[in-house]
Amino acid sequence: MVADMNHPELPNTGTEKTVETTDLAFLLRAMQTNLDMFEQLHPEQLMQVTRSASSEIARLQALQLHCLAGLRRQRADRRELASETALALSITDNRAGAMISAAEALTSRLPRTFRLMDNGSLDLYRAMKVTDGTMWLSDHNARLVDIVLEGRLSGRNPTQIRKATAYAAMKADPEGAANRASRKRGERRVTLHQQDDGVAHLSVDNAPAEKANAAYLRIDKIARSLRTGSENRTLDQLRTDVALDLLLTGKGGASERTEVYLYVDLQTYLGLNDSPAELAGHGHVPGEIARNIATGPDTTLRRLITDPLNGQVIEVGKFRYRPSVDVGEFARIRDRECRHPGCPRPVHGCATENTATESAKPGSDADSTLSYCPRHRRLKDRVDWEYKVRANGTLMVATPTGLTAESLPSPLHEPRPSSEQLGETRLGA
Repeated sequence: MVADMNHPELPNTGTEKTVETTDLAFLLRAMQTNLDMFEQLHPEQLMQVTRSASSEIARLQALQLHCLAGLRRQRADRRELASETALALSITDNRAGAMISAAEALTSRLPRTFRLMDNGSLDLYRAMKVTDGTMWLSDHNARLVDIVLEGRLSGRNPTQIRKATAYAAMKADPEGAANRASRKRGERRVTLHQQDDGVAHLSVDNAPAEKANAAYLRIDKIARSLRTGSENRTLDQLRTDVALDLLLTGKGGASERTEVYLYVDLQTYLGLNDSPAELAGHGHVPGEIARNIATGPDTTLRRLITDPLNGQVIEVGKFRYRPSVDVGEFARIRDRECRHPGCPRPVHGCATENTATESAKPGSDADSTLSYCPRHRRLKDRVDWEYKVRANGTLMVATPTGLTAESLPSPLHEPRPSSEQLGETRLGA
């Protein structure tokens, strides 16, 4: 919103109005002569201009991709075009090649996603999460994913889009997803990159997700146990030292079981279908990989019961969570990740905390007990941020500038129609 800006060069109508393209053009011209005008805007106005500028940037990026797609249709050599584009835009050849590939995919395989860029709802970075996540699919399956994702991308951050794309792609081609995952695991390797100043980068690439998560959690737990009053190393430094000690001497800490959460439905577990499963902190994995994890010799299975109408967890083990099962444990199993909207931090690094209900009376059960990572737990306690829980368990967050966002744990399965809806469908047929 731009309004009541007390500056001689800016319009001062005393009323608020939405920032349109013409307003952005005016601000772009005005900022060339007077940067102090931004000191005259209220936080809500600055945030609205920021959002409006983001939409215009997305439209311009779509225009850029349309041009690159047109160039590609006229140029046979992709690498040559990438090199020329890199020079024209002062970027690397790799980046230019990635943009050209995205332009081709969006114009030919993902037109609905491209339309979101055209109308300013999706920028290039987020759109490339879709192009990257569907590059292994056939043209037919990519178009199916494009249809499924059309209404699920606007307002989502890159991590959410990446996960939604991966899930939709696995659903479209479960056999291909399993083959791809198996091939990627077969390409696992340890790499060492020498750097300046006496340091190096050591990484384990394409490791099985369940083992990589378990290894990190063990390293993190040992590192946190070493944070005593006399310890002056940071947690990142401790994790690094523990990991290297484990590799070099095997004495980084006592061997112990590490818990990771894998959510797989019964039919997939029994091999009756190949629906994707979810590994907390990682995302979706193919059904075949999930069965391999779930049938491991050290795996402990635990029954979860979900509401068939919305896919939300309502029971853990054989007890109802109110009040038989520890509320904190239930909240972590249900949430899987930090409940702040868009935060991908897995629950293993989170703490549970009661959150006010809409009636402003904190509850005592799992409906109002949510998981928060350290960063968002601190944010929740700030007076200028508002966190409230609706009756259905949805978390509502309001920012200091008046933006609102919602968070609800992703369902563990596709919601199923109620008997009333089924009856209406039959009557309609």
